[in-house]
Order: sequence, then structure tokens, then C-alpha cells
Amino acid sequence: MSRREAPRRDAFKNWRTVTTRWADNDAYGHVNNTVYYEWFDSAVNAWMVEQDMLDIAAGDPIALVAETSCSYFSSLAFPDSVDIGLAVSQLGTSSIRYSIAIFGQGADSAAAAGEFVHVVVDRSSRRPAPIPSSWREKLEAISSSRP
Repeated sequence: MSRREAPRRDAFKNWRTVTTRWADNDAYGHVNNTVYYEWFDSAVNAWMVEQDMLDIAAGDPIALVAETSCSYFSSLAFPDSVDIGLAVSQLGTSSIRYSIAIFGQGADSAAAAGEFVHVVVDRSSRRPAPIPSSWREKLEAISSSRP
């Protein structure tokens, strides 16, 4: 099996910057793999809040995580700031597949990249629900045909 190539910055439509924390480093002196998943979750959900798609207390429908993955290409460490690139790679009837990549500041190639899949569900029944048209427009605005 060949190794996946690190995505480049131009594959992503939305950006946010986070600062690494002292506690993000593990015993090997680099950001621990679990932190990347926290960054993925925070980037997607912060974008959804900014777009008025996510009302944590009372929103209906809601989006639940169904799948995540991450490939690592190079190390990051405290004290660095990192840029998180976000794009929608696939929209289904009730599912959203995001492509996400973590870049060291100024780097053209990702240090890590992965996918994050939401399934839109009814808040009370937790059964799949169609993506609302108001969400779909916002999701299409950050869609990318390149992962």
C-alpha cells in the first residue's frame, strides 16, 4: 500500500489558527495523536457555530460524528501555532464528509490530514434526517473536489 500524499493549502476553503499547549506534547516531544482529533472536532464545530448551523442546547437537527481518520506526515510541537484547513469533500442526503488538514504555520504541505464525517439526525429520535437547505448552501460554499 502506498503512503497518502500530504495535502497542500490550496485544497482547503476555510481556515482557523490554534496555538499548541504545553500539555499537547507527549513523552516523545511532539503533539500527541489524540490532539489532532480534538483539533478536527473543534474546527468543524466552531465553523458550524459561526455559520449559525449549530445550536448546542436546542438545535434540531443535530450532527453526530460517525467516522474520523487521520494520517500523519510530519511532527508538530509546543510552542507552535498551527493552521487548520477545512473543506467539505462529500455531501449526502444526511451525511457530510469533511477533509481537514493541520499545517505548521507557513508550511505548504500538511503535517497531518484526515476526514471527519457527520450524520445529521433528529435531536429526539437520533434517526437520520435530511441536511437542511440552509445548511447545504453553507456546506457547498466550502466544498472542494480535491481532498
